[in-house]
Amino acid sequence: MVVPDSRAAWVEKCRKAEDLGYDVLSAADHLGMAPPFPALVLAGEVTSRVKLNTFVLNTPFYNPVLLARDVTGTDQFTDGRLELGLGAGYVKEEFEAAGMPFPSARERVDHLERTITELKRLYADPEHKPAPVRAGGPPLLLAGRGDRSLTLAAAHADIIGFTGTAKTPDGAAPAPASAEEIEERVEFVRAKLGGREAEFNLLCHFVNITDDRAGALAELAKLTRGVLSADQLAEVPTALIGSPAAVAEQLHAHRERFGLTYYTVLEHNMDQFAPVLEHLR
Repeated sequence: MVVPDSRAAWVEKCRKAEDLGYDVLSAADHLGMAPPFPALVLAGEVTSRVKLNTFVLNTPFYNPVLLARDVTGTDQFTDGRLELGLGAGYVKEEFEAAGMPFPSARERVDHLERTITELKRLYADPEHKPAPVRAGGPPLLLAGRGDRSLTLAAAHADIIGFTGTAKTPDGAAPAPASAEEIEERVEFVRAKLGGREAEFNLLCHFVNITDDRAGALAELAKLTRGVLSADQLAEVPTALIGSPAAVAEQLHAHRERFGLTYYTVLEHNMDQFAPVLEHLR
């Protein structure tokens, strides 16, 4: 969620998310927003149940040793409710605003891999303070689309996040991937996991709770510039469209097909998606 400008507004938003029945509350990491770690510590103080997630940190901004201190400190202050989401960074303008060169995609993933290795080393070091709440540190979420980032996730992550976007040239607007493309990425990860257990997460881009599913799918096809047809959009797990009961059925079907058990819903969809939760209990 986007952290608002005031403490009171953030507290209200956190309590609302928990009261609506959500299981995880996430804070983004972008310049111009409140810093994620203090936001999650405050969220932990005013909620009792939800997990608290960084979705996701712009890892190239962070020195791994300093990041380990912030991670383990936040983990302690939230009684072990922290989930650490890490990303390779992608917004060139943010690097420029921070006075930092914008690394290549390979260099950004290199830094992400070095950071994961260093975090694990420090979690295991009995001299590192503060210590993580659980051995091995908080659950790690890694998200990506490309072969290298998903291979890294398969090697290290407890939660593997799929973007649900198609491969596009650098600088091009993201486009929704087809169900077949998402399925191929899932199978790629399964092969890399080699039997290791990991939870599959998906960032859900489109939510429309409506009784007119056909009309909403047709509108979405126009909105996405016809990259996918309405019939194709009806199959993708990134578009949850229909009545609350129908969307719940879609989630069950996507679990069977793709193995998805963890969805991230954008904040502007929080209220309208909440009735679906009643059908999932």
